[in-house]
Amino acid sequence: MVSLPIYLDNHATTRTDPRVLAKMIPYFSEIYGNSSSVSHRFGWDAEAAVNAAREQAAALIGAEPREIVFTSGATEANNLAIKGVLPFLKKKGNHIVSASIEHRAVLDPLKRLARDEGYEVTFLTPDSTGKISSESVAQVLTDQTVLVSVMAANNEVGTINPIHDIGRLCLDRGIVFHSDATQAVGKLPLNVVESGIGLLSLTAHKFYGPKGIGALYVRRHMQPVRLQPLFDGGGHERGFRSGTLAVPLIVGLGQACQIAGAEMAQESARILGLRERLHLGLMERVPEIFLNGHPTERLPGNLNLSFAYVEGEALMMAMREVAVSSGSACTSANPEPSHVLRGMGVEEDMARASLRFGIGRFNTEEEIDHAVNAVANAVARLRVYSTAWMDRA
Repeated sequence: MVSLPIYLDNHATTRTDPRVLAKMIPYFSEIYGNSSSVSHRFGWDAEAAVNAAREQAAALIGAEPREIVFTSGATEANNLAIKGVLPFLKKKGNHIVSASIEHRAVLDPLKRLARDEGYEVTFLTPDSTGKISSESVAQVLTDQTVLVSVMAANNEVGTINPIHDIGRLCLDRGIVFHSDATQAVGKLPLNVVESGIGLLSLTAHKFYGPKGIGALYVRRHMQPVRLQPLFDGGGHERGFRSGTLAVPLIVGLGQACQIAGAEMAQESARILGLRERLHLGLMERVPEIFLNGHPTERLPGNLNLSFAYVEGEALMMAMREVAVSSGSACTSANPEPSHVLRGMGVEEDMARASLRFGIGRFNTEEEIDHAVNAVANAVARLRVYSTAWMDRA
């Protein structure tokens, strides 16, 4: 028996794993000290928990614990990375390279820097699968380029970028490489050292941790990266991010990292199987649907489809028992079609007819089969009212 509604929007956020929650609970009411209080046991215990979580986060991405800076989430981490590093690079140049289909938490800071501070920003156009190649990055680098920011995996279509190649390219040129790895951390193997990454953003709630906590990796060796903080205060987090640390949330992030590292391979294989079950089921039941993003080099749980002759928003409303989205949760209030799909060259009507399915840790085969049936029935009902569908050749 399937319990409704079914949650298939795991790129927007994930359910906190019960194991993560269990680890967090004592730090709300039993081990509740301020981790900066160095004069008593309450503070020492809190500090020990923070240090343990820092080690867990670092281990997941191949970093050192001192290179992890805790933030409120990936949006703050992206802003700190981009706005924080540039003051130290001004003497080298004012050119930044990014991609037109980055998350708004990267695009908006870059556009503000171009508008208000005169930075020159090159926004690369992806290929038709949503990928940014290292060759396309190399072609636009100049002697004034100081920062490259390319996401590890796209939040809408799931396409995985070759950040290892891009990172090594930037390292060889002495350029800082930042990657918004919000969707990739905990789902794909990452090693910041091997990939030449200078700055990497992540957030816990995308991989079964709590909301409100994230981190920024800041490289300390092999071309160390310096940052100017976004705001001043008590000098926490090596001076990069002032403010009393949210110990329970940090503990949750650390536990989520540990679980992801231990279970990633097995979990990814299972989720990939569910994704293929969903895709094949819909292909068998629904004619004229089209895959958006790379067919194989994509996040295991991501499936982005365009349903011809159907409005994506109407389709979502027609199947309320299945939770999906028509794009990024952070821009879902925007009536415009997805900037990611349009940036990939998808026609506007097909972009508006797209849905993003995000399969996660707690989904089952029974839920996938129910979703196939719900989507197929909803599309069939809506197409009855489509003149274009009825008049097609």
